[in-house]
Amino acid sequence: MRLWSIHPSYLDIKGFLGLWREALLAQKALLGETKGYKNHPQLLRFKRSKDPILYIGTYLYHVYLEGKRRGCKLDKSKIIKYDISLKMPVNRGQVEYEFQHLLKKLEKRDIRKYRELKDLKSIEVHPLFYIVEGGIEDWEKLKII
Repeated sequence: MRLWSIHPSYLDIKGFLGLWREALLAQKALLGETKGYKNHPQLLRFKRSKDPILYIGTYLYHVYLEGKRRGCKLDKSKIIKYDISLKMPVNRGQVEYEFQHLLKKLEKRDIRKYRELKDLKSIEVHPLFYIVEGGIEDWEKLKII
């Protein structure tokens, strides 16, 4: 499961649709409606929020909006609740790590998207987040990139 902190517009279509499915699975896990994934590290930042279902729903809503922009037919009714005014912090180190992680994936599966993004200097985050100074988040499972 990867709930990207970077803006969903950076994802290729395979990654984007995967994000939608995984965020829906995260919502189910936070609701206690799955056997697995309940303790997945990617869920920690939502579990630490005041209202995990509201925050994951807001995350999903922004993914839905990106899908709409792309012409994807995503089912908005699957989002339990959301509030577009919500914001959560994410460490700059996490954003940079995720962006490099994505570039490695794109280099193998979507070279056009890779070339479009590889020289990007300013990384936009998912609209739920705002950047704070700091390293890679404690919940991240590190892969050497």
